[in-house]
Amino acid sequence: MTGIIEFSGPVLTGPTQERRGLWAVDGQLTFHRPAAAPEQVLDGWVIPGLVDAHCHIGLGPGGDVSEDAAESQAVTDRDAGTLLVRDAGAVHDTRWLQQRTDLPRIIRAGRHIARTRRYLRGLAVEVEPEGLVEAVRKQARAGDGWVKLVGDWIDRDAGDLAASFPARTVKDAVQAAHDEGARVTAHCFAEDTLDDMLDAGIDCIEHGTGLLPRHVPRFVEQGVPIVPTLINIATFPDIAAQAEAKFPRYAAHMRSLWARRAERILEAHEAGVVIYVGTDAGSVIRHGRIVDEIRALHAAGLPAAAALDAASWSARTWLGADGLTESASADVLVCAEDPRRNLATLAELRHIVLRGKLLSQE
Repeated sequence: MTGIIEFSGPVLTGPTQERRGLWAVDGQLTFHRPAAAPEQVLDGWVIPGLVDAHCHIGLGPGGDVSEDAAESQAVTDRDAGTLLVRDAGAVHDTRWLQQRTDLPRIIRAGRHIARTRRYLRGLAVEVEPEGLVEAVRKQARAGDGWVKLVGDWIDRDAGDLAASFPARTVKDAVQAAHDEGARVTAHCFAEDTLDDMLDAGIDCIEHGTGLLPRHVPRFVEQGVPIVPTLINIATFPDIAAQAEAKFPRYAAHMRSLWARRAERILEAHEAGVVIYVGTDAGSVIRHGRIVDEIRALHAAGLPAAAALDAASWSARTWLGADGLTESASADVLVCAEDPRRNLATLAELRHIVLRGKLLSQE
């Protein structure tokens, strides 16, 4: 039994919905005042725990990490307000972390699936096209309803970004995942890769830096969301500089993708493409930067409430997780100010409540 917590401030049940009167009773939320007095009263603006929809707990620059390192990553994310993670590929088997009630909830995707010698070493299951469908089936069964494809990467022979797999093979692989009851998301930097993925019936796109006007109506029509990972895309100039001498075409391409990163996302948002927040923490990006990504979306032109929604209410609905609803798990953040108007308040949370347990306070 975890007792009763009263949330005495405004309760934001959606980006435009506000209520008063919320309690956590033995780990579950209720809008009905309990008969017993609360053991704790927390004042401030209440929102659901944040969602990092592209995160790699259990992954480091070289691949797998120790259990201590994986735990530390999860704690860092939790303490930044991330209480739900959609894993986007990890070598480490994080099922043991899912059993920890003091750590964020994790929706696992198994390992990345990439073309042989066409991705970061040690991170992915690497296959040739003829092995893609079976690899997808295997990772679909190993995860919690998601499969991660590496849609494109540098082709050293071509000297530029190129699709990892033929379009027909990708379509068969996506269908195989769907047959297994899993959704598919794909790492996509280049323009043409997006056409193949949309043709294949993909369920989500990571990064999406190659987004062009011709793609936008298809994203809207097919209901395919984008997780832009803008704080990761900020590293493109450094990647280009490192590649310049050997792969000048690739370097120029990466710089051009970086240059229009904000414009593309704003155009997509204004056209009705769904955007979700993801940090890509785990290899190059350190954990605990969820607020930086929310603010990056706002800096790109999304209204503050929309940027917050991309990491909160709508993200939870998309992943099948409860928000601030009757009998939901009490996974709650308490802010000093209205975060829809001042995103900076997310960086200095008053309280974090996970599964009805108060984890931090001022």
